[in-house]
Amino acid sequence: MPTNKPSPYLRFLNLLDAIDRINPGKKLDFIEESLLNKIVLASVAKQSVLVGDLISLSDLGSQATLHGRVKNLCAMGYIKMAANEDGRKKQVLPTKMALKRYEDISKCLEKAAKAA
Repeated sequence: MPTNKPSPYLRFLNLLDAIDRINPGKKLDFIEESLLNKIVLASVAKQSVLVGDLISLSDLGSQATLHGRVKNLCAMGYIKMAANEDGRKKQVLPTKMALKRYEDISKCLEKAAKAA
């Protein structure tokens, strides 16, 4: 007999939706979310990510689309650019706000799992 209690994953999605409603101007689309995931994962792994690396991810969109999304992430405060040792290339780094977003998502996941 099915219960009316939502699954942990559905609770997790509801919690994520609540985060987006708290910060409506900071909602990311799929491409921005994918780019930010790559940037944060590389940062945690102590790997360098350049703008060129991101705009070459053709599975996510055209170079123009990806460049626009990188600019959006920067304008929203999720990433910052830093000159690398070459000086001609820009390294992409997550900001404290981006890292806090992932902490908040982790808390949502833990909360949804505990409610199971």
